[in-house]
Amino acid sequence: MAASPAPLSRDPHPRATARPAAGARLLRVSERGAVGVPPFPAAARAVCARRAAAFKSHGYHLAQTMRFAVEEINNSSALLPNVTLRCEIHDTCTEAANLHATLRALGREGRHRIELPSALQRYEPRAVAVIGPDSTQLALTAAAILGVFLVPEISYEASLETLSLKRFYPSFLRTIPSDGQQVKAIALLLQHFGWTWVALVGSDNSYGRDGLNALYELLAASDVCIAYRGIIPATKDASSPEFHKLIQILVDIRVNVTVVFSNRRNAQPFFEAVVLKNITGMVWVGSEDWSLAQTIWQVPSIRNIGSVIGISVEQAEPTMLKRLQSWENAKERGVSGSAGSTGLVGENGLSSSEGVHLNCTQHCPGGHLLADTPDVYDIQASYNVYSAVYAVAHGLHDLLGCTSGVCSKGRVYPWQLLQKIKQVNFSLHKSQISFDANGNIRKGYNIIAWNWRGQSWAFDVVGAFTVNPDQLHIDQSKILWHTKDHQQAPVSLCSWPCAAGEMRLQQNRHRCCFSCVACPAGTFLNRTAGLAALFARNVSTPVVRSAGGKMCFLMLGALACACSSIFFNFGEPTRLSCLVHFPLFTISFTVFLSCVATRCFQIVCIFKLSARWRALHEAWQRRGGPALFIAASTTAQAALCAAAAAASGPAVPRRRYSVAAERVVLECGAGSAPGETAAMLYNVLLSLGCFALSYAGKDLPADYNEAKCLTCSLLLHLVCSAAVLCTRSAFRGRSAAVTAALGALGTLAALLGGYFLPKGFVVLLRPHLNTAEHFQRAIRSYTRRRDD
Repeated sequence: MAASPAPLSRDPHPRATARPAAGARLLRVSERGAVGVPPFPAAARAVCARRAAAFKSHGYHLAQTMRFAVEEINNSSALLPNVTLRCEIHDTCTEAANLHATLRALGREGRHRIELPSALQRYEPRAVAVIGPDSTQLALTAAAILGVFLVPEISYEASLETLSLKRFYPSFLRTIPSDGQQVKAIALLLQHFGWTWVALVGSDNSYGRDGLNALYELLAASDVCIAYRGIIPATKDASSPEFHKLIQILVDIRVNVTVVFSNRRNAQPFFEAVVLKNITGMVWVGSEDWSLAQTIWQVPSIRNIGSVIGISVEQAEPTMLKRLQSWENAKERGVSGSAGSTGLVGENGLSSSEGVHLNCTQHCPGGHLLADTPDVYDIQASYNVYSAVYAVAHGLHDLLGCTSGVCSKGRVYPWQLLQKIKQVNFSLHKSQISFDANGNIRKGYNIIAWNWRGQSWAFDVVGAFTVNPDQLHIDQSKILWHTKDHQQAPVSLCSWPCAAGEMRLQQNRHRCCFSCVACPAGTFLNRTAGLAALFARNVSTPVVRSAGGKMCFLMLGALACACSSIFFNFGEPTRLSCLVHFPLFTISFTVFLSCVATRCFQIVCIFKLSARWRALHEAWQRRGGPALFIAASTTAQAALCAAAAAASGPAVPRRRYSVAAERVVLECGAGSAPGETAAMLYNVLLSLGCFALSYAGKDLPADYNEAKCLTCSLLLHLVCSAAVLCTRSAFRGRSAAVTAALGALGTLAALLGGYFLPKGFVVLLRPHLNTAEHFQRAIRSYTRRRDD
């Protein structure tokens, strides 16, 4: 695909040269007005006829979408006025073809070699942008080469998370979500249905291996146990011993749920083997690449394998698809008259090996007849191509200053265009197109379930996974399971929960596998473990996630440690109590306040700052900002406590004869008053920061807004802290211990009651408020209120 910044005459038929063979299409944008095409040898005259047997309709539909998008932009007076886009389309059916197309994109016009100038900022390759290829393996090669010259590359199907590493692939972007998001969606899906005993299998390529590894690491930190992790054999023979062994393992480990993270090419023989072995009554969780692929659901008797629930890219806008279909029909009717034309004409009207233009759409009118009707997979990929073309066009529109109605005629360097593409944010047929700092499109996934109506295959969209923040919503009423009533979700457990009066006895390395034995006489199992147990049980629900997710356990643990310090104020002072009681409370409370400040900052960033300072928020998340802040804040407080302890001398009980005439008081050393005061003031400053951040979010959605509760809690904490600071020198001995204990209890009770108890109340007694729909309604209401 090509774009010229000069005011050129519009070409309503951007010439696309492609061989309709197997493989993806590499699409490129050239800065020049003339159309550059790959030099095919003279023997290419009969390529359409010879390669008809290898025709792949998926690539044909992508190429047509590319041409449609270019022509639509060229006919637009609002986007890139007086600028004409031109395109080249290459068949990247092999690694060699992919490398040739990539190097050709980097070559200068009229030259056959790539020069490495001393200043890459002034390098002008033939193409200022590349769209594709679809294969992850091919995209790795192209991205590594194009990244050296900072030529923008936008892939529409390569989802490998590794491509997000900007230090290796600085110019790579994509219009399909990365596998990192897909892995999160699958993990949340397993947790949503309570499937804790699952198997993972993946294709033997980068897509499958990296996806399995990322999913394994994510699930290892959850309550899901991995019974087996394996690779699908590379052979296409479903009856091979390798497939027999793999299927037998899945049967032996007694799992009811298997995640198949594979491309559609490897998934097809796998499911043929599953059908061959007569495996029925299981749940198969599908990755995005195969869950809607026609080659999979057309496997004979696959409807008997059980339930299939999978991930798919968000559905494309039907309006665009209808326009694309009308455009294709018009083009095919227009070229049908040239069916007898077999001659090849070069760029200057000459037939030569250096300037041959082969357009199969025009010179092989039977080519479109070889293409199958677009299936769901083709449609989704086509929309990704369409979005990529428009992303380049919007980047050029901004770079050339076209907002005034007339574009400038300056030179376009790829590195300049790359910066503009990264910043695009536009609406395209009711979808918002923008990229994050890693070049990933800000787009979620649909959750789909196969639905067999008689002998006809269909699918239902039963849920959605959204990003920023990551949330999963499932409408279980739309899923028809393979169970008897078709409503009850299947269960996949290694061991059933123990009954009352029984305790777990671990059987093996899997924490999900245990036997239940009777509790010893005279003992009981405490099932009221408090908020920590309640939050652990509901950790994936929206309320707990809005409270901080897994950070809640760190906050509760810090409060528990701070509470335990209160007991050191009572009884006869010992060396241990004198050494521990003050730093234990102070440092633990610092950890809690740091978590609160981090959480408030994240919420404010998401709703108020991400639009204006998106890079700041993304850098904060990518570089572990929350963990770094908590660690730094705690370290600073620990240093203050250590300095106070060092200045106070040995932490031993001391006899005080001057406190009262009638008795001798045994108390800890007076300590370093300035050091302990500094440590307390540090927590006061943190509290003020939390107060400011919570107040800044007072107008956020109610489910993310703790301004009222936190404000009251923090004010009570500040009052208690001021009381303790003012009375430090007024009370001695037993009175001082009671004052310190009451001040700590007032602070901890206020924060525990103001932050956690309201959320526990919703989880236990208001479950209808603890749903993704409720939170999404609150977010939409906030967005409308803010826009108004």
